[in-house]
Amino acid sequence: MYITDEQKMVRKTARDFAERVIKPVAQKLDEEERFDVDIIKKMGELGFFGMVIPEKYGGKDMSSLSYIIAVEEIARVDASHAATLAAHNSLGIRPIYTFGTEEQKEKYLLQLCTGEGLWAFGLTESEAGSDSRGTKTTAKLENGKWILNGTKIFITNGSTPITKGITVQAVTSKDNEGNKVFSTFLLESGTPGFQAKQMKNKLMWRASDTSKLYFDDCEIPEENLLGEIGQGSKIMLRTLDSGRLSIAAMGLGCAQGAYEEALKYAKMRKQFGKPISKFQTNAFKLADMYVKIELARSYLYRACWLKDNKQSFSIESAIAKLYCSEVAKEVTDEAVQIHGGYGLMKDYPVERFFRDQRLLRIGEGTSEIQRLVISRHIGC
Repeated sequence: MYITDEQKMVRKTARDFAERVIKPVAQKLDEEERFDVDIIKKMGELGFFGMVIPEKYGGKDMSSLSYIIAVEEIARVDASHAATLAAHNSLGIRPIYTFGTEEQKEKYLLQLCTGEGLWAFGLTESEAGSDSRGTKTTAKLENGKWILNGTKIFITNGSTPITKGITVQAVTSKDNEGNKVFSTFLLESGTPGFQAKQMKNKLMWRASDTSKLYFDDCEIPEENLLGEIGQGSKIMLRTLDSGRLSIAAMGLGCAQGAYEEALKYAKMRKQFGKPISKFQTNAFKLADMYVKIELARSYLYRACWLKDNKQSFSIESAIAKLYCSEVAKEVTDEAVQIHGGYGLMKDYPVERFFRDQRLLRIGEGTSEIQRLVISRHIGC
């Protein structure tokens, strides 16, 4: 697919940064489960945060495809840093820009497009995952302030040293039929009653921040309501449409990185007197991996084109997320197979790629939910 000079520049910049800055420390950060603030700030200096936000709010006013290419290239080297980038851009600041008032945009976006601060997306709860309407967190308006109570779990960027706040979905009332009415709020870090605890011992994305959040009578100013009362579910689900494209980009980048490692290893490793890449069984594996990656890239870029041209892309984002995450699964599995026993060792990046891809079929809508969305679209 044709890409512009701007998008070529983004790819070159992101790839160079990932190779030069992230790759040398990716394994160590993974082993230590350490979120590296300095690397995030350097990504901010390169303009990777707020890429699609207008310049008047501190962003770069780039296309969605430019942003997706940046996520893809970072994920090609390390999923943890790609996750930090994707969660902040697609889930963190996007709803503020799309649904926020002018005052909210000026207050928050200007500090969130630099890499000096991160913003999180508070939707998932222990009993509200695929069923987002299972939210139990509540917010009640009392004396001009919203009083927030509840918990959230598996929240990316929720407890980093530079997290500035979180967008929270909460139940604000019930309608005449007893159905929950959802609204969203901008909760700043440091608010009394708000606690964020990092979740450790993860299988994947070990150098990114995943948190459990606690709200105990947190007072939120009335003007920190995001959108209108009752728009909460709409805001969160529309945000996920865009977020699915970034998860797809992570799957694409993960597959690309694993494929390149497998190809390099197959050309270097010798058995029976010749490189294992010369054996048809491995050559065909690598060919199939390449085909799947190219098809995934073409479809994802098409979905981004639709978004950039202000056309409907909801179903396309579901397809891209589903397909790219499945390709990541298949390609990383074959990459480990080509490495043989070495593919099971942490000394080789494919071990980390194999672990990191597993979340892609769960986060921001499971593969089962994507199939549900697609089946409804085709009239099932």
